[in-house]
Amino acid sequence: MKKLQLVIAVSLGMYIGTMPVTAQHKQHKGRAGNPVIAGWYADPEAAIFGNKYWIFPTYSDKYEKQVFFDAFSSTDMGSWKKHPHILDTAAVKWAKRAMWAPAILEKDGRYFFFFAANDIQGDTEKGGIGVAVADKPGGPYRDYLGKPLIDRFHNGAQPIDQFVFHDRDGQYYMIYGGWRHCNIARLKPDFTGFEPFANGTVFKEITPEGYVEGPFMFIRNGKYYFMWSEGGWGGPDYSVAYAIADSPAGPFKRIGKILQQDTTVATGAGHHSVIRLPGTDKWYIVYHRRPLTETAANHRVVCIDEMHFDKDGFIEPVKITNEGVRPVKIK
Repeated sequence: MKKLQLVIAVSLGMYIGTMPVTAQHKQHKGRAGNPVIAGWYADPEAAIFGNKYWIFPTYSDKYEKQVFFDAFSSTDMGSWKKHPHILDTAAVKWAKRAMWAPAILEKDGRYFFFFAANDIQGDTEKGGIGVAVADKPGGPYRDYLGKPLIDRFHNGAQPIDQFVFHDRDGQYYMIYGGWRHCNIARLKPDFTGFEPFANGTVFKEITPEGYVEGPFMFIRNGKYYFMWSEGGWGGPDYSVAYAIADSPAGPFKRIGKILQQDTTVATGAGHHSVIRLPGTDKWYIVYHRRPLTETAANHRVVCIDEMHFDKDGFIEPVKITNEGVRPVKIK
C-alpha cells in the first residue's frame, strides 16, 4: 500500500510540475486579476459579440503542438469560459503546425476566423494565412477555402499575424506580415481573395519604423491608430509601438512605445489587440506577457489592462498590472 501511495504521489508531483502553475488566474479585490485565463497562451485577438467579450489566442507551445485553437468568453471580463478546440488541423487539411494569431469578425450572421499556419519560410512551402467560418463565435469552425488565402511572400512580408480591419466606408482590409514587413490589402466582400487598389497594387507595404510583427488598427475621433509589436517575441524586450494617420494605408510615422515589460511585474509584453467598451470612450489592451518566474519562450500568458489617451489623442504608456481591470458587463 505504501508503495502504491508513493507511486501516486510521485506521479501527481510530475503532473503538477508540467502544469503552468504561474499562469493560473488569480482575482484581486474588486479586479479581475492577471493573467485572465489559465494556461500558456499568446497573441490574443479580443472581440465583443453581443453582450460577451471573447478572446481568441494562440496556444503557446512548440510549433509541432500548435495544431488547434481554444477560445474564451466572458460576460464581465472577470470570469472566462473556455471553448476548447474551436478549430484544429483536422478541419484544415493544408495546416500541419504553427497555427498562430487569430483574427475574427462577424459578417452577415457568420463568423470568419483568420489564422496563420505552418510558419512558411519561402514561396515553395505550403501554408500561410487561411480563413475558417462558423455560425457562432465559439465554433466549431470549418475551412472556408480549402487552401490558404495568402500563400506567398509579398514585399518581404511573411504571411502571418493577420488583422482584419473594417473601415467606416464598409471596406474590409487585411493588414499582416512578419519579418519586419507589413502589408495592407483590400479584401473582397466574400473574403475569398483581394481587390486591387486604384493604382493596381494588391499588396501595399505600409511598414513603419521599428515594425516586427503583430499589426492592429482602430479608429478613434476620426484618426487611424496603427499598432504593432517590436523586439524579439521570445525575449524580454518584446513591446508594442504605434502611429496615427488619416487613412488605413498611412503613411504611418512611429510615435513611440506604449506597452513593454515592467521588471517588477512581467517581461515580454506584446502582440496585443484592443477593445472599446460599447457606448463609451473606455479602452482596454489585451496582450500576452511572460511571468517573472519563466524564461521559456512559449511560457506566455494573456492579460488585460486599461488603455488611456491624453488630451491630444496620444496613447499614454500602459501600466501592466497583476490586479488587472474591474469587471464590467456590456450594456
